Amino acid sequence: MSNRWIQPGDNVDITNERKKCTFDIEKMSAFIHGGEDKLQRRREILEYVKSNKSLGDPQPIEFMTRNERVENASRKIVEMTNNTDQIDGSDFFGEGMYYQALTMGRDLHAMSLHYVMFIPTLQGQTDDEQLDHWLSLAIARAIVGTYAQTELGHGTNLSKLETTAHYDPKTEEFVLNSPTITAAKWWPGALGKSSNYAVVVAQLYTQGECKGPHPFIVQLREMDTHKPLKGITLGDIGPKLGINGSDNGFLLFDHVRIPRRHMLMRYSKVLPDGTYIKPQHSKLGYGTMVFVRSIMIKDQASQLGAASTIAIRYASVRRQGEIIPNSGEVQILDYQTQQYRLFPQLARAFAFLFAAYEIRDLYMKVTEQLTHGNTELLPEIHALSSGLKSVVSWDTAQGIEQCRLACGGHGYSQASAFPEIYGYAVGGCTYEGENIVMLQQVARFLMKAAEEVKKGSANLAEICAYIGRKGEQHSRFTSVDSYRDEDIVSDLEYVARQQVFRAYEKLRKAQQQANSETAWNSCSVELCKTSRWHVRLYLVKNFLAKVSTAPSDLRAVLHDVARLYAFDIITSSSGNFYENGYMREDQMNEIREGVYKCLHRIRPNAVSLVDSWDYDDRELKSVLGRRDGNVYPALLEWAKQSPLNKTEVLPTFDKYLGPMMREAKSKL
Repeated sequence: MSNRWIQPGDNVDITNERKKCTFDIEKMSAFIHGGEDKLQRRREILEYVKSNKSLGDPQPIEFMTRNERVENASRKIVEMTNNTDQIDGSDFFGEGMYYQALTMGRDLHAMSLHYVMFIPTLQGQTDDEQLDHWLSLAIARAIVGTYAQTELGHGTNLSKLETTAHYDPKTEEFVLNSPTITAAKWWPGALGKSSNYAVVVAQLYTQGECKGPHPFIVQLREMDTHKPLKGITLGDIGPKLGINGSDNGFLLFDHVRIPRRHMLMRYSKVLPDGTYIKPQHSKLGYGTMVFVRSIMIKDQASQLGAASTIAIRYASVRRQGEIIPNSGEVQILDYQTQQYRLFPQLARAFAFLFAAYEIRDLYMKVTEQLTHGNTELLPEIHALSSGLKSVVSWDTAQGIEQCRLACGGHGYSQASAFPEIYGYAVGGCTYEGENIVMLQQVARFLMKAAEEVKKGSANLAEICAYIGRKGEQHSRFTSVDSYRDEDIVSDLEYVARQQVFRAYEKLRKAQQQANSETAWNSCSVELCKTSRWHVRLYLVKNFLAKVSTAPSDLRAVLHDVARLYAFDIITSSSGNFYENGYMREDQMNEIREGVYKCLHRIRPNAVSLVDSWDYDDRELKSVLGRRDGNVYPALLEWAKQSPLNKTEVLPTFDKYLGPMMREAKSKL
């Protein structure tokens, strides 16, 4: 079959890898990206971006100063959003994210939170009148907004945010104030220098009572001069581990007044006299967070997929060492240790991407239900998205680092793209909810489900229905070849269920001896383990279910990848499966052999599997991961672009090194 990834002049080794492929790459790409029509749209968007020079960078961003990066990012985002007719604006999850990735790279920009948080919050939290006023301004880019929630002293613990909004019924205004230094808003993207509006989360006080954190829309800067308004202090927080094209910022209020109607009032309200109307359901505001986390999960999957692509392609062209003496150096991808390092990362990328699709679909379903006042699924999907955010971002960060290490010394160079990928992706472990705190939120949901099961009144959603099932007492495993998908799921359900009730019983006993928060803290490690198993179970179930929907000629190779993902989880946590004699050592040893069998079967398809993710060099931005495999000439050309190479002799020689050497020589 023809292969669009093979072209004249390519590295011989990577070409030979592609010739080994046993499946239709185009069909696999279409399956990964949601259909042939979506795949073709990706390529149309790619061609547009590549043909528009104003959407590109004048030089590799690695050689830019921070000021240059911020300016370059601002220039590109304006150009990009001037041309949004190139994409389906309603499909940010698909076309929007791809268009942005091709244009902006692995960086944030002046309008990142405008589109991902500011506009979705307006759509989800404003009443009809507010929506009519604010949404058109935001969509037209007449204002640039951000989302200011995290503070210098508090992040995930929203109940303790310190920024206050006191309602004054005499003027029908809220008075925003930062009573302490730790109340300073800290971290919001584009807050420092770019945004002139923000959704600000503050503690609402009315009629002498605190009603907890609520969102308000606040103007920060003059519309014409862009100077901060009176009573507002804000600025950039400085360079970070990654995303340095973004001016993440700080913000302090000194008794700033805003109109009453600048409180977002879809669910909760403050009437002119100060009367507070609470929301019908305490979790109605979760919808926006679920949407953001679905985007995060897809983004993390894409970054791990990119890292896997770079490392696997490079491993196919890098030759080092001999397996058979005097037979010549081999591709490092032939080493089982390299396969063991890289293939599970690719498997995780597949699992995470398919989970992102599922969460997106669940979000759309819940959104539709909310319009009819149905909140039944909201707690379940919020808990699941919180858990996925935590597990996926952590595994992605670890996976990217494994891919970097697998590329040896060249992986340390910014030419590899790994530093940029890691710096971008690892932030996901803390923003939008610190991971350990997120896991404990999931655990609260699971403990409630366990309580219902214990009382015999459980009516659990499918996502956690396994908690109420009795299940098998021993694994049905007989051999790897006969290990059915339903048996894999059953084994994982056993371990997840055991962990749920282990944590539940530990917590129940602790609560008999201490107050609830002290008891929870004493059990928090086990509770986090519980959440992780809940999420791992979901990821495996969803992955296997997705594979079953693939075209028949793709299922074999996808099944190898899915089984590798499941086997890796099982074998890396073997002790959990030995408990109560559920699984024997000989069974675990055979599953471990199953990992190696999966590696062996995936090996000839490895390069083609990463090709099927359809990354263009424009998106990868990696010398090591080039499509053509011609890594070494490209590395030399990349290095020549260093600003240090603009002159043969640096001023440092005349100022410091030259005099040092001349003086030393004169003394000899």
